[in-house]
Amino acid sequence: MIELASEHLSARIDPLGAELVSLRDADARELMTDADPAYWTGHAPILFPIVGALNGGVYRLDGREYPLPQHGFARRSTFEVIEQSGDAATLRLTDSEASRAVYPFAFALDVRHALDGPTLTTTVTAHNRGGRDMPAGIGFHPAFAWPLPYGRDRADHRIVFNAEEPAKLARIVPGGLIGPADRESPLVGRTLALDDDLFAVDALVWQSIRSQSVRYGVEGAPQLRIDFPDTPMLGIWTKPGAAFVCVEPWHGIADPEGFAGEIWEKPGIKRLAPGETWSVAMQVTLTH
Repeated sequence: MIELASEHLSARIDPLGAELVSLRDADARELMTDADPAYWTGHAPILFPIVGALNGGVYRLDGREYPLPQHGFARRSTFEVIEQSGDAATLRLTDSEASRAVYPFAFALDVRHALDGPTLTTTVTAHNRGGRDMPAGIGFHPAFAWPLPYGRDRADHRIVFNAEEPAKLARIVPGGLIGPADRESPLVGRTLALDDDLFAVDALVWQSIRSQSVRYGVEGAPQLRIDFPDTPMLGIWTKPGAAFVCVEPWHGIADPEGFAGEIWEKPGIKRLAPGETWSVAMQVTLTH
């Protein structure tokens, strides 16, 4: 594990997936999931080169089908540590024979975690190192403690958006695909009151979001502000009864139900020209 620290936070990073597995305050109180295997053992996987599930488990490129698991392969791949200091680390994944069998592109994926006072910034940069256009999606999947470790009831926790979100939400259909956008928003004003019943079927999914940040926690206690200026989609998810809630900024999304187009038509896919780089960042700030 890679250990990072500032005067306000400490973090642990696993080279498997370049994943944040622990974020603690100055008093060593854990702000992330307990990873109870009865619910979900993830912590904060990096999603690449796709976000979400594929229809039939495959995508199409130049008339050929390629299999990829939900959220891609980066989260199950071991990254190389290429830079490390007391408060920051950069890890890199590059293409291999195994990756090219399912994603036939020469790439580098850098994940940089950096602490600055009460803020953790995670920046994911995809680099097309090949000679043809490369499709890519990037997403974040951090699971924060629910309740946060500040003595407040689980039922009192809220997620407050920084902008009005009047649009209806997408439904999740069998296979984890995106169904009709006909789910009434559970927000009251800009506030989502967290309740297990919200997640009885699956995640809350905004296919197009106005907000670039949300605030999570209980008024009058320390909270987390999650900033996501580069991602136009958002998921919020847990399993009922679990001790975490995921706030998931995405640049990409699961296939729409019945989708049969090529990967270039997949919602949220970015087309990178040869030599092009693309960065997506998320910040988590402990506020008082």
